[in-house]
Amino acid sequence: MLSYIIRRVLMAIPLLLGITIVSFAIMKLAPGDPASLMMDPTISPEDKARFMERYGLNDPVHIQYLKWLGAMLQGDFGTSLIRKGVPVMEMIMNRMPNTILLMVVSTLLALLISIPFGIISATKPYSKLDYTVTVTSFLGVATPNFFLGLILIMVFAVQNNWFPTGGVATLNAPFSLWDRIHHLIMPAFVLAAADMAGLTRYTRSSMMEVIKQDYMRTARAKGFKENKVIYKHGLRNGLIPVITIFGLMIPSFIGGAVIVEKIFTWPGIGLLFVDSAFQRDYPVLMGLTVISAVFVVIGNLIADILYAIFDPRIEY
Repeated sequence: MLSYIIRRVLMAIPLLLGITIVSFAIMKLAPGDPASLMMDPTISPEDKARFMERYGLNDPVHIQYLKWLGAMLQGDFGTSLIRKGVPVMEMIMNRMPNTILLMVVSTLLALLISIPFGIISATKPYSKLDYTVTVTSFLGVATPNFFLGLILIMVFAVQNNWFPTGGVATLNAPFSLWDRIHHLIMPAFVLAAADMAGLTRYTRSSMMEVIKQDYMRTARAKGFKENKVIYKHGLRNGLIPVITIFGLMIPSFIGGAVIVEKIFTWPGIGLLFVDSAFQRDYPVLMGLTVISAVFVVIGNLIADILYAIFDPRIEY
């Protein structure tokens, strides 16, 4: 297992390098430049040229990339072009805890709701409960995050004032755990909704296949209670395909966080990404891209490790 993990980490290096090359090229091909956004339109060409020279924006694209890569390998992602003098890593790390909190709560929420409902739906197929879970899951998959978020804000924040419209805490208020949870509920639910629906369907489908296996009938024939047969013998094998979806949830959470954080003005890296994209703040965008790619690699590695834990027959 250890040698496999080391190989996967080494394989991730060229993958991350390729992601940075493609991302850097796309950003350079985007229309506009940061200088035009940062400077007064009436600035003289000489001052604009000095600015471009100072930040190396006049260098060829491959030279700019190599300079950025060399600094990044030393842990320096540069400084923001818009927020002058502020290191990119500092900006990311200030926002990272909020995004991690949102992702962890959303993941737990999706797992704790989808897996039990998927199991119940599989053990009672074609019942009213099964049809209800199925229809709800399809609605969850079909409803975009931004639309669901806006509906929840309209109903629960604007019309009924049950939850705040956004933010991570009440402004100018002393720290309160309940206040933080109160602000977290809606964005966490919206971020988890699509994956929650998909996980429910995958869990149902996987468990229905497992329930038909010979070893499940053998366990029943030995006199084991149905709950023990389902949750001890069946669940472990039924969750193996679900682990694949779990590995894909991390990139989907990162992508969803960009939308959800913007809607709920949640001060995380998703909101920072949107703001930096509009401002053409290339160093911040590249830093966020690398961090997001690392999360994706880690998510897939965790999924592979969980495979071996849940199914000892798997050898690496």
